[in-house]
Amino acid sequence: MARPRLYITRRLPESVMAAARARYDLVREPDDVPPSRESLVDHFRQAEAAISLLTDVIDDTLLSASPRLKILANYAVGYNNVDLAAAARRNVVVTNTPDVLTDATADLTWALILSVARRVAEGDAYMRSGSWTGWSPTQMLGSEVSGTVLGIVGLGRIGRAVARRATGFGMHVRYVAHSRHPDVDQGGWEPRTLQQLLREADFLSLHVPLTPETHHLIGAAELASMKSTAFLVNTSRGAVVDEAALVVALRERRIAGAALDVFEQEPLVHPGLRDLRQVVLLPHLGSATLNTRVRMGMICLENIDAVFAGRPAPNRVG
Repeated sequence: MARPRLYITRRLPESVMAAARARYDLVREPDDVPPSRESLVDHFRQAEAAISLLTDVIDDTLLSASPRLKILANYAVGYNNVDLAAAARRNVVVTNTPDVLTDATADLTWALILSVARRVAEGDAYMRSGSWTGWSPTQMLGSEVSGTVLGIVGLGRIGRAVARRATGFGMHVRYVAHSRHPDVDQGGWEPRTLQQLLREADFLSLHVPLTPETHHLIGAAELASMKSTAFLVNTSRGAVVDEAALVVALRERRIAGAALDVFEQEPLVHPGLRDLRQVVLLPHLGSATLNTRVRMGMICLENIDAVFAGRPAPNRVG
């Protein structure tokens, strides 16, 4: 009996690839570079199941050219790259990978907070340049983290995990969220409106999905409302921040710095950001631990397995 044909748009960790090969016939061995639109259409047309990335645009045109497709497993928590309505019209199941990357992304958020506050990236570049001549009382003075106000926009799984880690630094957690959660009462975190949070936060950390409502949620007006000593941290989605407005705010010293793991037009980065020393830039590493990336892939396969076994997909969205 023929096995279902699976298309994986990008190469995944080898243990995931081995499991995929053992269960399915691959349309092709994936590369480690994004497929062209033409390639995406051609390979989707042959597939009964697909594993896609956030960078793959899965729209009505692509789905209409994929008559065999039964399930699309998105290798991410977010799925704003997928036209859910178009998938529903064609009875294509769409799934994601929730929960598994919460701790990895929360840990990276804290790496960014500490790096931008204590000028870690600047210090590393300075040491590598060979310019250091010795310790000085006024050299590369950074900002305090302990005892300051951590503002969290979006109190989902990752936002709560970031907030819990603030306890060890004695930080005061303030947040904006649509609903309360038991962690809020246990942690003594205090709700705020976005405008209140912008005025109070020493570190503003973003943890919202990208939707029409959150696109450019942080723009020129919001940046102008922040403290001049505050830092912006984004590990959610790049387009939640207006990068052009952020560059202006940083150049004019309206805020102290920014730490970004995601960007509006990935893999492109606004050129002004690269020119600023008070900015830490990472290449979308939020979930980039081996264990997390393997587990994400296995969750995709588990969802695909369920659909072809006639069971409900455990992580269906939409």
